[in-house]
Amino acid sequence: MLGDPADERRKRRGSFRDGVRAGLPYAAVGGLLSMSFGLLARDAGFPVEAAIVMSGIVFAGSAQFAAVAILAGGGSAGAAVAAAALMNSRFLPMGVALGPSLPGNAAWRAVQGQTVVDASWAMANRGDGTFDRWFLFGSTAPQYATWVGGTVLGALGGVLLGDTARFGLDAIYPMFFLGLLLAEIKDRRSGAVALAGGAVALALVEVTPAGVPVLVASLVSLWGLRRRREPA
Repeated sequence: MLGDPADERRKRRGSFRDGVRAGLPYAAVGGLLSMSFGLLARDAGFPVEAAIVMSGIVFAGSAQFAAVAILAGGGSAGAAVAAAALMNSRFLPMGVALGPSLPGNAAWRAVQGQTVVDASWAMANRGDGTFDRWFLFGSTAPQYATWVGGTVLGALGGVLLGDTARFGLDAIYPMFFLGLLLAEIKDRRSGAVALAGGAVALALVEVTPAGVPVLVASLVSLWGLRRRREPA
């Protein structure tokens, strides 16, 4: 017997509202981070429109910071795109896991999959291999709004402030990635991989073109995907 459509709509609205509430803390933090991105993108020579469009399309902090850092350091657009793609490659297995929980044809599922961000994906997981898509949509909505809105404020602020290095904002690039590194080293295995990638990047900074250290370090991190051999 088919369920009551009205009851289904209420459940969807409830899940969406729960998702919005759960996503608000992440949205607040993301808004502050995206403001710094907008400022630094402008400081790196990005037009206001380019910084905003990048946030609207890419919607991924680590990839955006990496791309801007490479371009600001004189690296090529190809290196920036490659680095961003490697950093965002984690969304492929996340999307595969989410796919069966999304209705419709492949194209419509792909559209819905654009709402996948780390926190929303994790919170929408029901724990049985399925995902609450309306919770996912709700938790991502405020994060997207503050990410793009923060970039707008930051990019426009960069025009007014001029050289943001005067305010110490040039330190946000390394501090952002240092924070990611510190989060990874808590686990012994992923920590070893993270430290190895960081060491390789540091060794290559002075001897290779901008962008190469990030790319090579990302490739080194793939070592972490290898399976451990079980003892006989």
